Amino acid sequence: MSETTFEIIKNERTGFEIKKLHHRSGLTIFLAPMKGFVQTTAIFSTNYGSIDNCFKTTEDEDFVNVPDGIAHYLEHKLFENEDCNVFELYANTGADANAMTGFENTDYLFSCTENFNESLKILLDFVQKPYFTQENVDKERGIIGQEISMTEDLPKRRVFFNLLGAMYKNHPVRIDIAGTQDSIEKITPELLYKCYGAFYNLHNMALAVAGSFDEDEVLRICDEHLLPCKDMHLEVRYPDEPVNVASKHAEEVFGVGVPLFSLGFKCKPYSGEELLKKEIEASILMSMLFGKMSPLNKLLNDNGLVNDELSTEVFDGKGFFSLVISGESEQPQMVLDEILKAIENAKSSGLDREEFDLLKKSEYGAAVRELNHPESCAANILAYHFHNLDAFASERCIAAVTFEDITAALDEFFGQDNYAVSIIR
Repeated sequence: MSETTFEIIKNERTGFEIKKLHHRSGLTIFLAPMKGFVQTTAIFSTNYGSIDNCFKTTEDEDFVNVPDGIAHYLEHKLFENEDCNVFELYANTGADANAMTGFENTDYLFSCTENFNESLKILLDFVQKPYFTQENVDKERGIIGQEISMTEDLPKRRVFFNLLGAMYKNHPVRIDIAGTQDSIEKITPELLYKCYGAFYNLHNMALAVAGSFDEDEVLRICDEHLLPCKDMHLEVRYPDEPVNVASKHAEEVFGVGVPLFSLGFKCKPYSGEELLKKEIEASILMSMLFGKMSPLNKLLNDNGLVNDELSTEVFDGKGFFSLVISGESEQPQMVLDEILKAIENAKSSGLDREEFDLLKKSEYGAAVRELNHPESCAANILAYHFHNLDAFASERCIAAVTFEDITAALDEFFGQDNYAVSIIR
């Protein structure tokens, strides 16, 4: 068995330090003590999300395909062990516990102001002790089926996933995280154990603790409660995705008072530090083009074309990268035409360097603030870790981005034929 080793990751600008431990069990652990805080957050995360439905380990001869929604299903089932419901255990310590499955990761977390050590033991124990039977899996199927039905009734969610379905032809990001009514019918205890063994291996996981805690106590608890395992050399495969959008237009009639729209620009995917760099460029650029201070926003509001300001999102991850602009309007097609016109005007007239400087400072301030709260600090540490970056990578990238980068990104992101539109009327 190898020994636990550690390294210090330091932000030279702020002096903030994070200790990164390579635990002898195979788990990577991040400790971020924060002076002056009484709250502590711990997040136990696996590099496993809804898009990871084709994989291979050393135990497999070939890649295995599993049903959509199984990562989310597994997250639900881990909270029900053989003896009791895990939330009952947390009720005894007073911790506020939760879990969430995303496209790329599944997080189990709690926050507390007291009894941290006892809550940490609960977290480490239940995530490492799966208990799946035919009976409890069948029971959960009805619960998750109801959840899927309820999300299908949310118009903003519908307009977004309709957009993803229009942009992406093959990539599983086009499928709702919870899966579909048909896909969850195929989930069995055997498949859950298969996915658990592959993705809940400690070599594919990480723990982040931020706030007020005793570092030696955390390490002692980890030594006692983490179950060493061998590296399964997990490989995940994603389908080939065409450069062009799958469909230019998606439209649905739904029970809404005002039509909703989402416009998505599909870009080539990136990874590692380049992904972060492009994400920052896209965020600043969309603020310049569509933000509350933009000429476009003034035009839309002055003419009563939108109910509120436009919302923007850089939607990216493993194998996908897109820029999304959304809103509500009685005349969505007119708004979409104005958005496209604003992009072309920016290409011909150029961008404002002073506005870029202000937005760059704003982005930098937001990145620093993300590390000033235990929960967001722990979450950011893990998000960057699973993309092979450290927690301070965002600040470095923002500091390095230039006006010329943003100008080049305007042509790179907003091509002529790489967008799709989703409308709910």
